[in-house]
Amino acid sequence: MANKKPDENLVDISSNTQVIKLYNKKGRVLRILCLVFSILFLLGGAAMVYYYSLLDTLHYVDTPKIAATTPTNSTVTDTSATVNNSELLRNSKVLNMMLFGEDNRGDDDHGRTDTMIMLSVDNVHKKLKLTSFQRDTYVYIPGHGYDKINASYTYGGAALSIQTIEANFGIKIDRYAVVDFDSFIDIIDTLGGVEMDVTKDEIDYINYQMYKNGQSDGNRTTITAKPGLVKLTGQEALWYARNRGLTKGEDGNEIGLSGDDWDRTSRQRKLLTKMVTDLKGADLTKIISIVNMVGPKITTNLKKDEITGLVSNALTYINYTIEQSYVPKEGLWYYNGPEDESWDIAGSCIMIADMQAQRVALAEFVYEDLVKE
Repeated sequence: MANKKPDENLVDISSNTQVIKLYNKKGRVLRILCLVFSILFLLGGAAMVYYYSLLDTLHYVDTPKIAATTPTNSTVTDTSATVNNSELLRNSKVLNMMLFGEDNRGDDDHGRTDTMIMLSVDNVHKKLKLTSFQRDTYVYIPGHGYDKINASYTYGGAALSIQTIEANFGIKIDRYAVVDFDSFIDIIDTLGGVEMDVTKDEIDYINYQMYKNGQSDGNRTTITAKPGLVKLTGQEALWYARNRGLTKGEDGNEIGLSGDDWDRTSRQRKLLTKMVTDLKGADLTKIISIVNMVGPKITTNLKKDEITGLVSNALTYINYTIEQSYVPKEGLWYYNGPEDESWDIAGSCIMIADMQAQRVALAEFVYEDLVKE
């Protein structure tokens, strides 16, 4: 349920002249697996001469602008208006980049994404911040009305997903990058696997999915190690990152494992954090091999000069403190679902009880003391 609303005088970030003000609720409401994260830092260790030759292997795209629209659906209260482009909170010293993990094996034009993580490179506080957006969060999607937030990717890919996040949560997204699941597997395998601290349930889930999907050479137990630190292959790491529990009897399985999407997004952030930590010891040969292999599999709207800037400072960024968060924040949401006869969205949704408070909570995590009262 909703927490106490933050100070209504919390209106601005004033660290530099490029900041756009956000007005308080008395005027306008306060505006406020992705493996691409690792790629940005993998680039940083390569020799610059070789690095420049790799820039052309990335798929560069321009993000089309999608006009923001004021919602007319009155089903949800306290989302009185979306945030206009001119009111988005931004700061030139904080880069916000959306990372999308895409499953493009379906029939959807843009594929599907259950991984939506905002990476914030905070050069003011010397931190890297990972914010997961829960896929079932009920929001307004420009041009489509209210739906689950991950539907925005299906409707319009990364461009519409970014517009949706901006319009609802008031944070300016500077850039994005997309990597598909096959690339995820390749990256982990090239790294030689990734060592994660896993529980018995997590091992059971990975083993079940590996067997069910024909990825275990007919073995029901791919991972035989005991719970604790276990080195995962790329495919095993993918199932680790996609794990949100398993209902007994689902797809005919005989096991039941607790879990939900909150657990899944937590695992995704843990995996990204562990990969960045591991990269601190990667040698130049391995880094060049990884960059050469995965470059063609990345889609991004980062400009070449922006990537150059990231690369130039990557060895600094990789030593920043890593912090994690998620949207919606605990205490600001509740479930609504199919038991409501008027409900026309498949499955239960995460409803934000206080959008004002959620926007402020996200702003305070991303910008900290730059947000002034």
